[in-house]
Amino acid sequence: MTPVVRRLIRGLRRALTLTALVLAAATGVAGAAPLADDGGAEWQVEQPLPPAPEVAGAESSEAPVSLGHIGDVEFYEPNRGALITSGNGGSVKAGVWFYDGASWRELSTQCGAGDGRIAWAGPDEFWTVSDGRPGQAVASSSERPPLADNTLCHFAPGPAGNIEIVGSYASVPFLGSSYQAMHAAGCLSPSNCWFGGEPLPPPQVGAFMLHWNGAGLEPQPFLPEGHPVWGMTPYEGRLLESMRVQSGDKVVREVQRPAALRTIKAEVSGEESFFEAAQPENHFLYWKGEFSTALDYLRLSTSEGALWVGAGAQVPGPERSKPAGVTILRKPAGGEWETVIGPLEGEGEEGEPPGQIAFPKDVLASLAAEPGGSSAWLGLDPEADVLSPNRLERASLARVSSNGEVSDRLELPLPEDAHGPLGSAQRVVCPAPHDCWASTAGGWLLHLATSGEREHPDVLSDPVFARVQAGEPVTFRPPDAGVPQEPLDELPEDTSGEELFTRDEKLVKPPAAGKIRIPVPLLTHVRSRVVGRTHLILSFHLAVKARVRLLALRKRKVVARSAKRTLGAGARKLELRLDPKSWPEHLKLQTEALAPLPTQGTSSPSIKSISTSFVAPARLLSSGLTRW
Repeated sequence: MTPVVRRLIRGLRRALTLTALVLAAATGVAGAAPLADDGGAEWQVEQPLPPAPEVAGAESSEAPVSLGHIGDVEFYEPNRGALITSGNGGSVKAGVWFYDGASWRELSTQCGAGDGRIAWAGPDEFWTVSDGRPGQAVASSSERPPLADNTLCHFAPGPAGNIEIVGSYASVPFLGSSYQAMHAAGCLSPSNCWFGGEPLPPPQVGAFMLHWNGAGLEPQPFLPEGHPVWGMTPYEGRLLESMRVQSGDKVVREVQRPAALRTIKAEVSGEESFFEAAQPENHFLYWKGEFSTALDYLRLSTSEGALWVGAGAQVPGPERSKPAGVTILRKPAGGEWETVIGPLEGEGEEGEPPGQIAFPKDVLASLAAEPGGSSAWLGLDPEADVLSPNRLERASLARVSSNGEVSDRLELPLPEDAHGPLGSAQRVVCPAPHDCWASTAGGWLLHLATSGEREHPDVLSDPVFARVQAGEPVTFRPPDAGVPQEPLDELPEDTSGEELFTRDEKLVKPPAAGKIRIPVPLLTHVRSRVVGRTHLILSFHLAVKARVRLLALRKRKVVARSAKRTLGAGARKLELRLDPKSWPEHLKLQTEALAPLPTQGTSSPSIKSISTSFVAPARLLSSGLTRW
């Protein structure tokens, strides 16, 4: 196909698309009648009843209530889903809920979150990004430790075969290696899960990320750029992650268009990991004159082998930038990127972006590709509601086809619905054809389904979730791995009338109160210098005897490596010879402690520490080593 013919086809497609967008905008709000173009499915409020009260004799509520803020809704299959909530401050606790094909039930009264994320690792296994708990050890007594979205919970079958919280993970705050708030989670297998979020604490440069390798969590920050990670989804055997590009993000080197999308390829062995830019061509993603910081992070969704990405404007947007409109792209299986709604090649700055024509005052809150077809559902939020949330907003939903045609514009619930406004649409997910769920800012759920599917649900039969289906939620969360527990400040419960003896009849005594102690970092005082422009010398201090090796990586290949050496505690160094024709883009210092790490008290605010991951690309850049 010649360039001239290609331009003519694109021009015709753009004309047809713009006509469809204008007609969609003019028709206004559609009703919630059965959708003829979606198998006769219909959106309805489908809210579960609150859990039974814990107080004996109290009456159960016969009316549904808000679940509180729902941070995420994810499905492994249509009758196997989970959501995470902050609770409503009353009858619904912060925790996790489970869907079995017929109804939502409280799965856990633990591991809830102010926002939170869910990542399924298998049919009976998932992870949550959850809020931290008070009572943790801290490295500074003068600051209140952050708790929002900075811990992980691992749900899997326990010894009895029932779903349990088999692991809880956190870190001591205010250290260079402390967990940062996480906004994205994804798994390729039970032994390969990733979590990403906020930038690393200064003076480090990079985005905080953790990798679960099946045996433990290891820090794997993306060092060149400090753009926070906000989205993650599996695609073609890898994980895709999207970043929110903001002015003021610390980076090693400024570029005109930072990558908005990356792939993660991680070897299950944990030997090496790589990050690669995977975003579409810039002229497909940004309108001419539009800053990278004008477009919000890309929402990601996959179905039928196709990848959908979409974003709206960041609110408020940057000054002097052309306003961003709703932008949606699609990559079919084995194909190239296609513009669904957005700028096309060769267009100038004249006119408004197509996304502003279809959605003139809305931003994109969520995107869900619908299985069994080539359409996706959009959750939209008025820009004014982003700046000043209004609980009287109705959930705005729309359906868009792969050719950019917008249909089924809905504002739910309808005015005649007794529920009234339930808040703007937030999370939308579609586990099956004409089977989608949407959460609202008010903590309510909307369900798209046919009448036959509602009347004859496919109820899950899995012994792992049998106790949850019987109304017995998980109530125990184990102590956070790696974090010493401080004594509680409250008086213990009066148990004077109960037995206080263990099986061996010894009185259980609490440990004497004292300073909380944590292991010191294995690796500190990292310094580097380059001699003769090809000889790298990396010096550091080891707290104990350890096995170490230094790798230099370029793209997906190791271009230089030191021998694996066993070094004693103290000041040590490693050396590498570098090839100017294969200059490294990333360094990774592998360490393995061969002796227990000494501990130190956390009551002193003068504790200093750095991550055992290599976090010094800025120093290497100034030395002339790294070329980005």
